[in-house]
Amino acid sequence: MSAMDKGIQKNKVVSLNIPILTDGAHGVDISQTSTRVSSLDRWITRKLLDLLGHPPLAFVLWNGEEISSSTATPDSRVHIRDSEVLHQLLMNPTLHFGDLYSTGRIDIDGDLVEFLETAYRAAASLPKYHKLMAAQTWLFNRTRPNRITDSRDNIHHHYDIGNDFYELWLDSEAMQYTCAYFPSADLTLEQAQRAKMDHVCRKLRLKPGDRVVEAGSGWGGFARHMAKHYGVLVTSYNISHQQIVYAREKAKAEGLDGKVVYIEEDYRLIAGEYDVFVSIGMLEHVGRNHYRELGDVIHRCLAPDGRGLIHSIGRNKPEPINAWIEKRIFPGGYPPTLREMMDIFEAHEFSVLDIENLRLHYAKTLEHWLSRFNQHAEKIERMYDSAFTRAWRLYLAGSTAGFTAGTLQLFQVFFTRGTNNDIPWSRAHLYENI
Repeated sequence: MSAMDKGIQKNKVVSLNIPILTDGAHGVDISQTSTRVSSLDRWITRKLLDLLGHPPLAFVLWNGEEISSSTATPDSRVHIRDSEVLHQLLMNPTLHFGDLYSTGRIDIDGDLVEFLETAYRAAASLPKYHKLMAAQTWLFNRTRPNRITDSRDNIHHHYDIGNDFYELWLDSEAMQYTCAYFPSADLTLEQAQRAKMDHVCRKLRLKPGDRVVEAGSGWGGFARHMAKHYGVLVTSYNISHQQIVYAREKAKAEGLDGKVVYIEEDYRLIAGEYDVFVSIGMLEHVGRNHYRELGDVIHRCLAPDGRGLIHSIGRNKPEPINAWIEKRIFPGGYPPTLREMMDIFEAHEFSVLDIENLRLHYAKTLEHWLSRFNQHAEKIERMYDSAFTRAWRLYLAGSTAGFTAGTLQLFQVFFTRGTNNDIPWSRAHLYENI
């Protein structure tokens, strides 16, 4: 068995720690399902609708009874397979909904993204919902730490489940697992990911011979793009072993030995001096308590006239990542606000020169990913199992809804040292030769 196969075996659905019941099409133990619906069951159902602000949704209970809080035809129907589902949703909805959907104890009639967007928009406007979520986060859903001893395990959980899994639904050229850029809405995913990489390179004003350090290389596609098309020398740090192996093989095959170096180490161990610091989709893994530490790293490695860019999922106000995503999919994740991101820059007086929010570009990226994922769903289920497939479908759909509902943002922050006056007078260079 290859190292990759061992990684896949180790990280099959059991690694998600989803409680899976037995029997039934989605793992539901039918012997535990009763047709009786109690008055308490109905009360909990109505309470859940109330907590969501009475959105245009209906709950269909296991006996076929439908409960909604509106006389209008519901946009979506949530099928509840047994009474225990209701109790778990009331106790800790942000964690248990994902587990219950993954194992088939909840099903959705209607478009999954639209259902989640409706739920997000409804909940976002309700103070009582946020108070409940804050209490449950404190009691049950605390984010895992991102100390240097923890980060490797967190990254392994998400990225080392098999490169062949990600190849099924990411772009086929650079394997970019980050927001693409759509200057034209009809671009293919591959074209939009190339456009994203060029957009970042133009912001960084790369020129031949620049020394670039990248924190978080993914599968190495951006580092190779910079070296191949902009003539820079790239040193790229990453702690995902499977990604590093893949990236090194690709760089060798493309004749980029000596121009791109992939180092399997934590970003905190970056050494040397560089003209450019760039991080695409890594800040989400850093953790709120480590932003000043990241700022120290950038200060230590960036040349006096150096410039940098951080591209990260974010929030408009401080809020932890969804509890189920943090526990089952993306451990240690945290999307920061712009104010929180300033902790990276302020201690060393970095000047922020440009901020762009590509929220809807990420929603469109996720639409492409989810479409490709669904096209390969049967193969993914054979590779892993039904619960894994449903969990990742929910993760991609929920992320899409997060960006369309505005609960998630995508920030690109361009910066330099405060004493550097070699800065662009306008943004014209960003849109030349597109």
